Amino acid sequence: MNSYIAEFGGLKMISIEKFNEILKRFGDFVSWAIWADEGANPKDNIDDLSVFDPDVNSGLLKMLHGNSILLGLNISRRPERPLGNFHDPRPMATDFKIRYALKGTSYWGSYMTDIIKDFEEKASGKMMSFLQSNKDFERDNIRKLREEIEVLGVSNPVLVAFGKDAEKIAKRNLCKEFQIVGIPHYANYISKDNYRAQVYGQLSKTPDNK
Repeated sequence: MNSYIAEFGGLKMISIEKFNEILKRFGDFVSWAIWADEGANPKDNIDDLSVFDPDVNSGLLKMLHGNSILLGLNISRRPERPLGNFHDPRPMATDFKIRYALKGTSYWGSYMTDIIKDFEEKASGKMMSFLQSNKDFERDNIRKLREEIEVLGVSNPVLVAFGKDAEKIAKRNLCKEFQIVGIPHYANYISKDNYRAQVYGQLSKTPDNK
């Protein structure tokens, strides 16, 4: 498949052309599951987006792959920079737990996006109530997600949903097309170590990790 430049350690690697296409078309609301290393504090460098610059990070394209897609529900606020989703530096943000949970796993480098696009809402309950009353809106966003996956050029990626609500929406719309795995939401009030343990427990159930 011409979306990829190679098979590397079982991962379908993304070409620079595909990376740039995704950045141009979807960069305002997507990202990839790589982060700069943490510093003295767990949240340090979470918003260091130089990791997505191939001229700065020479190993970038060996990290990015399409084997899995990590799905949030929706944005709580609009990212300020392209590929800034899931890399929020605010003191109250908990994106750093994703970095800690995925570091050293085959899910590092996964594509990241939200099921619902361009809809700022911090309370997931309000988001779910809105979808219950606006089913056409949900269907339109699933169509957009399918378009993203098509552009990514991936066959049979595992969809990994953050939290019960994202998992519920993914399964009711996409369960006949993709394997869907739910993991705890990174905003859950637990330590980063407990979060990593719970994520490992769920991801170990996928066929590639048994």
